[in-house]
Amino acid sequence: MKGKIGSLVLAVLLVLPIAALGHEMANHKPAVLTGEIVDTGCYLGHAARGAQHAECAMKCVNGGMPMGLLTADNKLYVLTMNHDNADPYNKAKDMMAAMVEVTGMVSERNGVHIIDVTDLKAVHRRCHPRERR
Repeated sequence: MKGKIGSLVLAVLLVLPIAALGHEMANHKPAVLTGEIVDTGCYLGHAARGAQHAECAMKCVNGGMPMGLLTADNKLYVLTMNHDNADPYNKAKDMMAAMVEVTGMVSERNGVHIIDVTDLKAVHRRCHPRERR
């Protein structure tokens, strides 16, 4: 009997991490998002964005501030570096305030939207809804 219980416990201990990993992976979805690259500190702190803020944003990001992608529907995605290819993420550091198309895996954790950047390219600047007047 002890052998059966031990085997059952071992089976549960082996299956739970795999099930948790499956749930974690289900939260990641491939996506292509378009928006403006912002530094999260200034954007969240005082809504700073746009061409007039590009120089400050570059300084903030080069100082370690996380980058974000602000979409037309005012969703902010934190950009994360893809461990297999950091080049697209690093390229984003030189594109502060630019309109870009970001490809990657999108996820959400505790209400925070995230995109793991696998590709990045500039797109024609479209007015952000707040810029229309």
